[in-house]
Amino acid sequence: MVQFLIKRFIGLIFVVIGVTFITFILGYFAPGDPIRGMLGNHFIPSVYLSLKHSYGLDLPWYQQYWHFLTNLARFNFGLSFVTQNRPVWDILKDGVPVSAELGLWALTISVLVGVPVGIVSALKANTWVDTVNIGAMLVLYALPAFVLAIFAQLVIVWFDTSTGNTWPVSGWGNPWQYTLSDLQLKIVPILVLAATEAALYARLARNSMLEVLRQDYVRTARAKGMRERTVIYRHAFRNAMIPLITIFGLSIGLLVTGAFFVEQIFNIPGIAQVSITSINARDYPVMQATVVLLAIAVVIGNLIADILYSVADPRIKVA
Repeated sequence: MVQFLIKRFIGLIFVVIGVTFITFILGYFAPGDPIRGMLGNHFIPSVYLSLKHSYGLDLPWYQQYWHFLTNLARFNFGLSFVTQNRPVWDILKDGVPVSAELGLWALTISVLVGVPVGIVSALKANTWVDTVNIGAMLVLYALPAFVLAIFAQLVIVWFDTSTGNTWPVSGWGNPWQYTLSDLQLKIVPILVLAATEAALYARLARNSMLEVLRQDYVRTARAKGMRERTVIYRHAFRNAMIPLITIFGLSIGLLVTGAFFVEQIFNIPGIAQVSITSINARDYPVMQATVVLLAIAVVIGNLIADILYSVADPRIKVA
């Protein structure tokens, strides 16, 4: 087990390094000069050369990339091009907890809602329960997160207008705090982000469960007189978890992508606003730091999935 996890961890480190290299090269060869843009109409050749040297942009690309990796090992993302002498982490540190809270709660709700709905649909296959559940999930899965977000805001506005309440349309509140005012701000964006992902888990859980229920060992367990609940949850569900675990690691990346739209529409102060601003301003250190953080999140999700594989299927421990 330990050897299996060590191999996986080493492989994931190389994945992160590969992401950092691609991100750095794209920024290096991107058109435009960030230092020239920083100076604007106050361009002075001597100041330009001084700033370029202070940011290390006058070095060859491989030296710049090596400095980027060594700084990254110390969790130092460098200095912003737009906000001079301000560390990149100082810009991101307020948005990362907000985006993490939004993504983690959305992922939790999507799993807790989607998997049971899929299991119930599989057990009630080809009945009205199955038709209603999967029909609703297909509608949610087909709608992009930004469409659901706009629709949710319209519903909130209609609700406030009809009832005279003041349910907030945008904002987030204090990260990881859950007073009544905080919950009013957070619950709708979280549900919107969780909706499409819950639909994915429901469809996958249904298909996987149906396939497992047709296996011989399930029929044998029933023939031995085992209780239906034991057959479903001890034998069938454990084997049906493998595809769900596979998609779990990818879900983090998908949630992050959807969270960008949700954060923008609900005016949530996460990393989406910082990322979009840095792209428009050619603030490459902030862009690189954002991509690296997202890559690390996906890598951690895949590592968790690898651990869950060994829990669901002991044979993987010796793989």
